Amino acid sequence: MEKDKALKSYIIDHAQQLTNEWYETLEEKDPSSLYASRDPQVIETLKKQNFDFHHYFSEIFVVENEEAWLENFNKWVSEVSGDIEHLSTPSHYVIREFMRVRMQYMDCIKNFYDKHKDKLEQEDLDRWNKLVVRGFDVAIMKFVEGANENSKLQLKAKEEIIHELSAPVITLDNQRALLPLIGEIDSDRASVILENTLHQCSQKGVTHLFIDLSGVATIDTLVAHQISNLLQSLQLLGISSTISGMRPEIAHTATQLGISFEKVTIKPSLANAL
Repeated sequence: MEKDKALKSYIIDHAQQLTNEWYETLEEKDPSSLYASRDPQVIETLKKQNFDFHHYFSEIFVVENEEAWLENFNKWVSEVSGDIEHLSTPSHYVIREFMRVRMQYMDCIKNFYDKHKDKLEQEDLDRWNKLVVRGFDVAIMKFVEGANENSKLQLKAKEEIIHELSAPVITLDNQRALLPLIGEIDSDRASVILENTLHQCSQKGVTHLFIDLSGVATIDTLVAHQISNLLQSLQLLGISSTISGMRPEIAHTATQLGISFEKVTIKPSLANAL
């Protein structure tokens, strides 16, 4: 145990040197990579993340089991895998740097072993090297898992913004507004349109909403029902509505589904509606 503590201390004492050597030997030319950045703030953050890595990772030599080490190491993984610069960097570049740092650890451990050969045995060196290999395998896997999850969350957030922007309620005057629908509408987008439209109409004090469908080519059954729900919800809020630009395909689908437009004004075009 004392040998392990001594090795950990040796690594911590050389952490800054390891970080400096790692950064100075970077050879990155791809501008999409974090490692090619010349932004001083990005570089400072990158170096700090690498420096912190040594403090978290070196615990693997002194903890009782892998679970205890991983519980603490996950704090570093969580920070780095959620970092926008790392998320914007191709994952194989990040894995390459993990592998380069792993080689640093192998060299560092060998240097420590050579300096204390009189107190150490070959089995100590072999055991430490196995810990490094196992630790870096787990670190790479955890980073990739975390980055993948954060990428999904980031993509979902972007999709929500796009959906909101794709269903804007445009104020025409104090009480009237326009909802222009353009492009393909799937069930997810239809749901967002329903929620977003009701919220904006209520917030803006709209009493009459013009819904223009001239930019929508087709709708499926679920989307047609969502539009029907939107019309009914607007009526419950006391908001009258006018639909314009309905294409024959959409009219046919609505008729087949038995969707009623009793209390809705229908116009052939937005110009007619206005």
